[in-house]
Amino acid sequence: MGAYDGGAYIRGAYDRGAYDWGAYDRGACGMMRALVVDDEPLARAGVLARLRQCPDIDVVAEYGDGPAALAGIRDARPDLVFLDVEMPGLNGLGVLAALPAAERPLAVLLTAHEQFAVQAFALDVVDYLLKPVEDERFADAVARARQAWRFRCGAPEAPGPQAGYLSRFTVRYGSRLVFVDVEEVEWIDAAGDYATLHAGGREYLVRMALHRLVESLDPAAFARVHRSAIVRLDRVAELRTLGNRDAMLRLRDGTPLRASRTYIDALLAALERQRTAG
Repeated sequence: MGAYDGGAYIRGAYDRGAYDWGAYDRGACGMMRALVVDDEPLARAGVLARLRQCPDIDVVAEYGDGPAALAGIRDARPDLVFLDVEMPGLNGLGVLAALPAAERPLAVLLTAHEQFAVQAFALDVVDYLLKPVEDERFADAVARARQAWRFRCGAPEAPGPQAGYLSRFTVRYGSRLVFVDVEEVEWIDAAGDYATLHAGGREYLVRMALHRLVESLDPAAFARVHRSAIVRLDRVAELRTLGNRDAMLRLRDGTPLRASRTYIDALLAALERQRTAG
């Protein structure tokens, strides 16, 4: 068990035995040391419960207000922080803004409100999650954090087995087994416990649920746009926002896709990162 210190739960090194160390290849980067910050105990507990399923993330402390979180970040220098936006004393944006850019950890922001997204991405956050957060959406954010962490620590970033991302699919097409490179995939939609790849005008069924599949794809190349759809970013030709904060996408081949408000801010940020990187 850990201990409480100044209102923050600090987990000792002897707690690490609870993790299944063989379940994830941490590669050259080692563990990500994380903090969880939220003034609502139940919300904080929900984040902690999900992170316990991530054997490459070591949660070293949790806090319930902004000033304590700022002090904890300065003291512990974590790699990653899951940070509520609206908190007493100092909000999550204020916590990040108070830190020099070179000292900011990777940050995933959580909030019940959309209006902070522009400020959040100006601080170069990894992701921006709207409460209540679905498991699949949380998994997307963790995948983005892993990719950013690999980049920071100098590990291979390119898609493929070394970086932990799929480089191609092996699927059955009629009586044949077909190899489909991820670069050929334009978008993917859910089909119950399966998923359908759309590539080169053909459809291929893969035996993997969408929320599992998104964790296997490079977040620099793919983004979830709806709970039932993933899109390859460089196939997006047009994005048009709708009155309800959803958006309509048009792919290069003319395919229309709807992007839900839950994913739109992260999608816009991913498209912008790809534009500036290119």
